[in-house]
Amino acid sequence: MKVLVMVRASATYAPSDPESKLEAIEMDAFNDELVKAGVRLAAHGLHNTSKCVRVTFDGKQKSFVDGPFTETKELVAGFWIWEVKSMAEAVEWIKRSPFQKGEVELRQIHGPDDFAPGDTADLPRRAPNSNARQR
Repeated sequence: MKVLVMVRASATYAPSDPESKLEAIEMDAFNDELVKAGVRLAAHGLHNTSKCVRVTFDGKQKSFVDGPFTETKELVAGFWIWEVKSMAEAVEWIKRSPFQKGEVELRQIHGPDDFAPGDTADLPRRAPNSNARQR
């Protein structure tokens, strides 16, 4: 199963601030363990919300709001995508992480087995560029 591991932003979150050397070394070592075990499929940090756009949909109406956004409790600072056998295994991996404060959310990613046959087969297929950003 695949799991999205979302690292929540904190009030002091500033991705451009240098981390302490010890924290960086510990996180690098943890990431190396994930890679060697074949668990980590992807990992990325996200820019702060000054480079963000939020889109709200209301029927056919769309509204766009440029960041920055000051409320941090719902923001994601970065993420991993892990391949694990179970959510329990993902929990065991996150217990080994060097995080000392903050919040991390682990959510299973839907796979083909999560849908009954035909659930998605009948959906119209779009051209590769059909969902290009329009503003």
